[in-house]
Amino acid sequence: MKTIITCLLIFVTGLFLGGLLFGRLFSTAPDVPEVIERARLWTCSMHPQIKQDHPGKCPLCAMDLTPLKTAEAIDEIVASDAILLSKEAMALANIQTTKVSRSNPVKEIHLYGTIQPDERLAHSLVAHVNGRIEKLHIHFEGENVRKGQIIASVYSPDLLNAQYELREVLKLKSSQPALLEAIREKLRLWKLTDEQIAAMEQSGNISPVVDIVANTSGIVTAKKVEQGDYVGAGNVLFDLTDFSSVWAILDAYEADLPYLKTGNPVEYTLQALPGKTFSGKISFIDPVLDKTTRTAKIRVETANRDLLLKPEMYVDATVKAPLKQSANGIVIPKSAILWTGKRSIVYVKQPDSEAPVFKLREIELGPSLNDSYVVISGINDGDEIVTSGVFTIDASAQLEGKKSMMNINNK
Repeated sequence: MKTIITCLLIFVTGLFLGGLLFGRLFSTAPDVPEVIERARLWTCSMHPQIKQDHPGKCPLCAMDLTPLKTAEAIDEIVASDAILLSKEAMALANIQTTKVSRSNPVKEIHLYGTIQPDERLAHSLVAHVNGRIEKLHIHFEGENVRKGQIIASVYSPDLLNAQYELREVLKLKSSQPALLEAIREKLRLWKLTDEQIAAMEQSGNISPVVDIVANTSGIVTAKKVEQGDYVGAGNVLFDLTDFSSVWAILDAYEADLPYLKTGNPVEYTLQALPGKTFSGKISFIDPVLDKTTRTAKIRVETANRDLLLKPEMYVDATVKAPLKQSANGIVIPKSAILWTGKRSIVYVKQPDSEAPVFKLREIELGPSLNDSYVVISGINDGDEIVTSGVFTIDASAQLEGKKSMMNINNK
């Protein structure tokens, strides 16, 4: 008898434990009973277009369906153009949102050009007397010339006659001081220095050769004469340029010109000098566009005391121009925007819903800021917009027949 009772107890216990075990193994419902009771629609995390009113498996991938919309939210969402996604679907689609805020937008403009000499620092060394070049002291282009350096020696008959006049007038210095000063001034007009004139007066020697000295410092950019050439007063012997300051000449497209102003700071780099960044300010904007390239020349002045910057080096410049007309505006990334012809739309997360609910909103865009846009209207400060996975949400809206980028006029 005891054996029969023991067997019955073991049998009943086995049935109870088996029911619990096999019921859990073959159940297609989630582990949380509260969710089962509240859920009305079930969907697949991988295929959000699959929806049914009871739990089960996805007919496409055999994954367990997850609850999508709860009783509290379904009536509101079905009646509106809102899109609700499960947390699993958001994670799989990598949907990310960002709260927008106001800021002072800055447009970053990339410009390209070359280094050029500062034209204001270009000079010509000329002959101030007629004669023949007896000797050149500067032999090639690129040579460095210092102020006061002798650049050429010129044989001049006119200078020879002037020295004879000076020697004779010196004899009448006490009685004719005005005449002596007139001769000295004549020699000064030929660019002889006071030291050269004083040496002539003291020595009394007469030489038909005069030394021409540089009146400025710089690099020889052009050699105009050779030794033995005859030159007249005013003939150019050499062209000099001081490279202690240079210009970065940049090409700006006409679409960027409204944002560029004189005084804007500019930073630029050069391929020849990797790792170095140079800076300056826009000092001039060409008022006339090149009809072929449709660009205007932008000039940036830069100090070049170490002479690292050389003419014709390529320049890659960046100008950060503040948009004063859009001050205290809203800026959103390009990844948040869908374009439908002339329209631009974003998806905004609804703040009053515990579930992730999104609504399409049409916006008006302002200036482009490379990877972002200024928004003129359609978005308010504090709105939370979708910045990643926008196409996934829009595809879900299309499948549900709601407003989307393809049928924005649906009601």
